[in-house]
Amino acid sequence: MKGDELKAQGPLPPQPLPGPLKRDKCEQPGLGPEPAAPQQHTEEEEALIEFHRSYRELFQFFCNNTTIHGAIRLVCSKHNRMKTAFWAVLWLCTFGMMYWQFALLFGEYFSYPVSLNINLNSDKLVFPAVTVCTLNPYRYKEIKEQLRELDRITQQTLFDLYKYNASNTLLADARSRRGLGETLPHPLQRIPVPPGPRRARSSETSSVRDNNPQVDRRDWKIGFQLCNQDKSDCFYQTSSSGVDGVREWYRFHYINILARLADTSPSLEEEALGNFIFACRFNQAPCTQANYSHFHHPIYGNCYTFNNKNDTSLWMSSMPGINNGLSLTLRTEQNDYIPLLSTVTGARVTVHGQDEPAFMDDGGFNLRPGVETSISMRKEALDRLGGNYGDCTQNGSDVPVQNLYPSKYTQQVCIHSCFQESMIEKCGCAYIFYPRPKGVEFCDYRNHSAWGYCYYKLQGAFSSDSLGCFNKCRKPCSVTIYKLSAGYSRWPSATSQDWIFQMLSLQNNYTINNKRNGVAKLNIFFKELNYKTNSESPSVTMVTLLSNLGSQWSLWFGSSVLSVVEMAELMFDLLVITFLMLLRRFRSRYWSPGRGARAAREVACTPPSSLPSRFCAHSASPTLTAPPPAYATLSACPPPQAHSSVACALGEP
Repeated sequence: MKGDELKAQGPLPPQPLPGPLKRDKCEQPGLGPEPAAPQQHTEEEEALIEFHRSYRELFQFFCNNTTIHGAIRLVCSKHNRMKTAFWAVLWLCTFGMMYWQFALLFGEYFSYPVSLNINLNSDKLVFPAVTVCTLNPYRYKEIKEQLRELDRITQQTLFDLYKYNASNTLLADARSRRGLGETLPHPLQRIPVPPGPRRARSSETSSVRDNNPQVDRRDWKIGFQLCNQDKSDCFYQTSSSGVDGVREWYRFHYINILARLADTSPSLEEEALGNFIFACRFNQAPCTQANYSHFHHPIYGNCYTFNNKNDTSLWMSSMPGINNGLSLTLRTEQNDYIPLLSTVTGARVTVHGQDEPAFMDDGGFNLRPGVETSISMRKEALDRLGGNYGDCTQNGSDVPVQNLYPSKYTQQVCIHSCFQESMIEKCGCAYIFYPRPKGVEFCDYRNHSAWGYCYYKLQGAFSSDSLGCFNKCRKPCSVTIYKLSAGYSRWPSATSQDWIFQMLSLQNNYTINNKRNGVAKLNIFFKELNYKTNSESPSVTMVTLLSNLGSQWSLWFGSSVLSVVEMAELMFDLLVITFLMLLRRFRSRYWSPGRGARAAREVACTPPSSLPSRFCAHSASPTLTAPPPAYATLSACPPPQAHSSVACALGEP
């Protein structure tokens, strides 16, 4: 009965038998029971460190769980490829735009821009130092004989070159004339000018010549020859003007005479010290000898510095105006002075800080005799940022130039010290215009015959910045400057000059024929006590950078800092997955010899029920539509029987 019922129901479909797992071994007779399969991890179990198995799984997990806007659309629209492509392109473009903005923000931050802050302050101000010079060197008693000899040779030179008798000008004995080459080297002489190429004259060239007359209309110049130590290279130091040529030649020999003194500051005669400054007042109070100091300049002569840092107490200005500043009455008479060194009359003045030297060539200006000069000042302070924000120095300690001046670091101090260092290194002596280190002599052609050649060559290299002094000497980070504006008026007036000159003659022994050309008055004061401070500050700080980055991130993705951490985690997972895949491929290629044969045997031992349909062909199965692939070690398994063996033997048909 039961058999008939089974026949009536028809043949049952083959029931797949549970086959062994992938790592199970084949059952072979005599090998004993099959070992138990390793326990598989369930879904509830979690490992300490987990990584995704593919890029697809990683990106799907990221898009489903990230807080970045728009990423979820990549997963939600996966069934619509057009939407998926649209959101993918939009997301990548947004991502690129954001990081392009990030690059601009980082580029701006690492360019270290600065902002200039201007502050206006008002307070009592320290009066600056004021240096006044006579504008002409004095005939000091230590070098009077040598200067008299130089005047005689100069008188002979002017007569030979220009047929001019300068005995009255130079105050020398006109009858005592000597040859040019007997006492002084480097004589002043005529130098022929080589004729230029002849060109046809035209109306245009003639009009240009008429409008711009040439200085050298003759066929010669004047100058003196300078040679190196072994006379192998020589050149002429020439000038296009006869006045400039004579002055330069006289100045060159005067420097050599002055360098022979043991002390660079010659002693002054007592009458010369008191005859230059007739009157001095500050804040309506008379000055004392403790308020000024004296030094000698090789060209500008006697110089007096008021309110220097070495004074007992510095002057303070509590009120602006001409009556609350410094007032000087100066004598500009040029008696027994050297006319070939200075061709102007008057005095020279400069304003500077207490701890800065007075550079009369760089920042000074002249005072005119018979004129009252009123100079109003405005103070300004500048504070620069050093380090990455600017190329400045705090105190000059990081500048590769030794400060030869007994003062604080300034750019002018550094430049002059740099030139003096180059002079000592290349010429073997120091230039008398600048301080010298200990143990170094000033240049004199008696001890250094070729120093003139070396100096003028070095001066040309310095002017073209071949010495590198302007690159070495950086600007100081803190600078105080005084902006000056001057006004002029005639002094004394026609109605008051009689009694003023009478008082000067009685009190200061002032006797001169043309009285107006022998005096000058100077007033220096603060125009206002308000002073401006310009300070630099970083334009982009770290706080500003983070704020800008956060603004850009919120603009393009509408997320927060934690979203940045999510992006970092995504990048880390991508790197780890890539590394693991490369490591697996490397091991399978180089560390598993014979892996192909073992894989074939494992596939052959796998039961038919656990193989995919493409590996095991069931002839009795009505679902088989294509023949199985032809594998050498895999043949078609017989149809499953009710009590058949679980595994087939290796190579069994």
